[in-house]
Amino acid sequence: MLRDPTLTSRAEDGRHIPLLVWRADGPLRAVSSGPLGGGVGVRHWVLNATVSMSYDRDDPAVHLTALAAGLALDGPGVGLLTGVDVTEVVARTDTGVRAWATVGLGTPVPAAAPETAALTQRVGTVNIVVYVPARLSDSALVNAVATATEAKTQAIAELGLPGTGTPTDAVTVLCPVDGPEAAYGGPRSTWGAPLARAVHAAVRAGGDQPVVPWSDRLTG
Repeated sequence: MLRDPTLTSRAEDGRHIPLLVWRADGPLRAVSSGPLGGGVGVRHWVLNATVSMSYDRDDPAVHLTALAAGLALDGPGVGLLTGVDVTEVVARTDTGVRAWATVGLGTPVPAAAPETAALTQRVGTVNIVVYVPARLSDSALVNAVATATEAKTQAIAELGLPGTGTPTDAVTVLCPVDGPEAAYGGPRSTWGAPLARAVHAAVRAGGDQPVVPWSDRLTG
């Protein structure tokens, strides 16, 4: 079981910067596109860390590993970064599937844009964390990431924004390691359908409210 996230903070440059931490009661199967703990494997926790919009480290996995150590997080986990204040996380539940999203849509871009758009310093990361209460096969986990991404894109379209996501979005899906295995994670499957609805609702709700980058609030 993945517990509800805990809000904490870290001291950095004389400031208290928010962190959101999900802890599991035991090992979970996971798939993630995060800079730390990406891929498919067993994970024990998820960390979503707010960073300044001027963040320019080229070793995010090393940074996240250090943050996890400071929180005494044991075993392998997933680490995510965002310019969004993670205190603004949005949670939604549907038929046992739980989804959390920190939504920054300052830089929405079409995935298949004909050329790379010049990015501005606006908060632009959507991090999605999902817990499915049934064991998913490897292929179902991968399919669940696609389903979550489709649901996110649907919400962005309904918000009237000209893009399918942002260049730094990340998705993490976790599920139990035991129990009967579900073979599918698509939007019309037993677990993919509620996953899609939960993610869509979370991203839509998060995108409905103006999001100011955390670092902008320090001088605002």
